[in-house]
Amino acid sequence: MTHTCLLRICFFLLLCWNVFTVNAQHGDYPIHPVLFTSVKLADNFWAPRIKTNHDVTIPFTLAKCRETGRIKNFEIAAGLKSGSFCTEYTFDDTDLYKIIEGACYSFQIFKDPALEKQVDSLIDLIGKAQEPDGYIYTNRTIMGEHAHEWAGTKRWEKEEELSHELYNIGHLIESAIAHYHATGKKNFLNIAIKAADRVCADFGPDKLHIYPGHQIIELALAKLYQVTGDKKYLDTGKFFLDVRGPGGDEYNQAHLRVTDQHEAVGHAVRATYMYAGMADIAALTHDPSYIKAIDDIWNDVVSHKLYITGGIGSTGNGEAFGAAYELPNMSAYNETCASIANVYWNYRLFLMHGDAKYYDVLERTLYNAFLSGVALTGDKFFYPNPLESHGQHERSAWFSCACCPGNVARFVPSVGGYFYAQKEKSLYVNLFAAGSAQFEIPGNRVTLEQKTNYPWEGDILINVTPEKAGEFDVRVRIPGWAVNKPIPSDLYTFEDNFREQPKVYLNDKPVDMTLQQGYIVLNRKWKKGDRIHIQLPLPIRRIQANAKVADDKDKLAIQRGPLVYCAEWPDQPDDRVLNLMLAPAAPLQGQFKTDLLKGIYTIAGEGQSVVRISPADLKTVNTPVTLIPYYAWAHRGAGEMTVWIPEKPGAAQPLPAPTIASTSKISASHTTRTLMAMNDQLEPKNSNDHSIVFYHWWPLKDTVQWVQYDFAKPTAITSSKVYWFDDGPFGGCRIPAGWRLLYKDGDSWKPVKNTAAYEVKKDAYSTISFDRITTSTLRLEVILPKEHSAGIMEWSVD
Repeated sequence: MTHTCLLRICFFLLLCWNVFTVNAQHGDYPIHPVLFTSVKLADNFWAPRIKTNHDVTIPFTLAKCRETGRIKNFEIAAGLKSGSFCTEYTFDDTDLYKIIEGACYSFQIFKDPALEKQVDSLIDLIGKAQEPDGYIYTNRTIMGEHAHEWAGTKRWEKEEELSHELYNIGHLIESAIAHYHATGKKNFLNIAIKAADRVCADFGPDKLHIYPGHQIIELALAKLYQVTGDKKYLDTGKFFLDVRGPGGDEYNQAHLRVTDQHEAVGHAVRATYMYAGMADIAALTHDPSYIKAIDDIWNDVVSHKLYITGGIGSTGNGEAFGAAYELPNMSAYNETCASIANVYWNYRLFLMHGDAKYYDVLERTLYNAFLSGVALTGDKFFYPNPLESHGQHERSAWFSCACCPGNVARFVPSVGGYFYAQKEKSLYVNLFAAGSAQFEIPGNRVTLEQKTNYPWEGDILINVTPEKAGEFDVRVRIPGWAVNKPIPSDLYTFEDNFREQPKVYLNDKPVDMTLQQGYIVLNRKWKKGDRIHIQLPLPIRRIQANAKVADDKDKLAIQRGPLVYCAEWPDQPDDRVLNLMLAPAAPLQGQFKTDLLKGIYTIAGEGQSVVRISPADLKTVNTPVTLIPYYAWAHRGAGEMTVWIPEKPGAAQPLPAPTIASTSKISASHTTRTLMAMNDQLEPKNSNDHSIVFYHWWPLKDTVQWVQYDFAKPTAITSSKVYWFDDGPFGGCRIPAGWRLLYKDGDSWKPVKNTAAYEVKKDAYSTISFDRITTSTLRLEVILPKEHSAGIMEWSVD
């Protein structure tokens, strides 16, 4: 063993003692994490993803930070280069902080001196960019009085709105603590302490009464308190919660005092970071009012606002929670960052209450909503994660607002830390994957080793190896989906009541299936060679949503184990899936395919394709249906996808009947992936109907734009109608200032001779009749409003 390794072990033991001493004096969660550094994953599901994150995601995102100017911002702020602020948003500093945090987690798993050296150089740069009094915010340091409009003219002036100064410092603190834990070096921690001291000096009961516009500093200060033992950090974190509301915006949860909030509202990431921070500070201060509030909010989310994938935040308008049961599929936002925050929050509620129901939500989110957010290759990402697509969605390598890639980079290497937990002599097994974990209990050390091919198979063998025989209990979570409860509410239920129950064996002898808070509890005097055998049945299950979820009416979702499935275009004979239907009793079969999407279990059966034969009539045609895990979609090109599959023809989106419009080729002055919206024959409910796809010219405005149909053959026409898109006061599109139709006559464009004035209606078709013409090409010319863009939901020709 090298001298460096001995030093790191000694440091880690000292750190654990310091944290234990702080926690013993001031409180902590009743249940304690087993850190990912004590867990070795050796499976075929998570271990390769963690390796891909190390080999691809972290270097890729660091390169993007350099390529896009995020690192240059620090160089300019440090006086090493000249220039103006290089990027678009005031919070872009946090992308670098998050990736450094992920790198620190990762080089505790993989020895990587080159990455450590790169991180050290970036930390040195961050330190040089920090102002002498601890303030760190590259936009203001570079731009001074001409800082971004979100930042205001002086420090903290617009913190409650959009400056993100405290948000930046929160991520800085989290990153610095990760580096301290990983290396034992205090250079980055000292930068964070200096920044936190600036915050504590400026905010407090007798100082500035300002709450963070974007939460995260609350939980970061709680972590800093646990590392340093300095109570001012805990007090300031609690102050930021207590000074929030009432009278502010729901958007950032400032409409009420935090202890008076009992429903999830507003921006989903801000909300769940705040709920996680409330849990941390409640655990450290024993404040029951915080616990009551976040318990109520959790019940609201799980009962009314959670997607079947575990995603949260149903609307892109504010990246926010919607109303109860407002869970649209195509326009579902489900930000990747919100899924990560949802894991943080549910994990903390488990540590507080010890109930497996929180892990039922956590596991669903982890395997579905979160995993969808990052490509199998580790270098492309989703920002929103919809449950339905017409082909307009693809993962991107980066975003101007790049919060999600950095969050993925820091979250993936920490996944092992969610598998196990400990409360004194109770050892919790919460998630399943081949590998092992080390536990320290009074007077003994215990190793738990899992052997399993989860999530593809439900057979789990756990070898229990204490250093010496001793009494303790092992608590193994039995997932809710394995006992006919997909989530801990009536928001979703299985259509059938599967009778086969999980089986548990201890040293090959069956154990009675009595659960305590969702766990099978095995208490005995354990010895080397003892083993627990869990058999979780993995039938293919049909799920139905609560009848109040209008978007899922007469539809079903398919789940096997923790994985939710979807239908995607490459697996269907005609490359279409939104027209599919599955009868309630249609048999479904599964098969593992090693050569598809890095190895997945597919589900196949006989379904029907719904076809429109006239405006009022539908017919069904038998067709094979193949499903893949939701997380694996969008790896084979853009096209249709859906999670919720109709059980009745009326719930499907039928293949369009052949009409002049549906058989035309579409082109436009502004080409996007949603041009197909104009002739898909899906009737809008109103001009702001996000349940179907629409075309828009955003961000163009105050210009003349056009869309065009090239007919299959020269055709005689006499009328046309168009349904305009208008997303209301919070959106960027309005009905147009005007429009007209032109037709191609030889090489010339001529206006049609309309028999009445052009009308421009909202929430209804705008119809125009004109003298009969015969043409092969029709163009719709649109005058965009001066201050807004416009869009089209449907355009038909007769």
